[in-house]
Amino acid sequence: MNPIVLFFHKTGSPPWFYRYSGYLIPWLWAIFLVLTAIGMYLAFFNAPADYQQGETVRIMYLHVPSAWMALFVYLTMAVASAVALIWRHPLADISAKAAAPIGAGFTIICLATGSLWGKPMWGTWWVWDARLTSMLILLFLYLGYIALVNAFDDPNRGYRAAGILALVGVVNLPVIKFSVDWWNTLHQPASVVRLDGPAIHPDILLPLIVMALAFKLFFVTVLILRIRSEIAAAKIRNLQLSLARG
Repeated sequence: MNPIVLFFHKTGSPPWFYRYSGYLIPWLWAIFLVLTAIGMYLAFFNAPADYQQGETVRIMYLHVPSAWMALFVYLTMAVASAVALIWRHPLADISAKAAAPIGAGFTIICLATGSLWGKPMWGTWWVWDARLTSMLILLFLYLGYIALVNAFDDPNRGYRAAGILALVGVVNLPVIKFSVDWWNTLHQPASVVRLDGPAIHPDILLPLIVMALAFKLFFVTVLILRIRSEIAAAKIRNLQLSLARG
């Protein structure tokens, strides 16, 4: 068998994943804490205040990485759902289900910090801006997925229905990304991910990147913990069914 295919099937085994993923957790937590400490220091003590926004610009160091992660986690869910629907990968459905609450949390942080920034800058907590509205739709997609995956007595039916929703919801991701280019919005155009390179000063860009990496480590760590929890819960359900039948 092809080594890549063999590795794909091996890592897809819930017992194998549960056994070996535990070794990663302490290291992932340690790297996350170090990156968070460095990112917070750079964001709140090293980066300069903005000449227009003042100290409120520091909200950006939580707002922007959480927005990036909200999109990344949903894309991860959609890919996992596609793998589950096409190849019936044993861990794919579990991974998508485990990722959904984390992504919803990042989306809530994004919306909340955006409102905290918008009040002093725009004079209001909320406007029906294209990007804000599409981010709110993303939160509803997360909540819809969570509700749907738990709505059936048969877990496989829940996974299938929620997986289809995750794939349909992917169309919202480019809307979020390009809304500032397609419509006249209050949000500024992209200043980090640009074809001609970032348009912000390195003293501001560096803490953004470090905080984004810290958020990414947090997601991976909590995702592994949640997958392990789902595997353990499945084992308990199977034991209960065996005892009930026996």
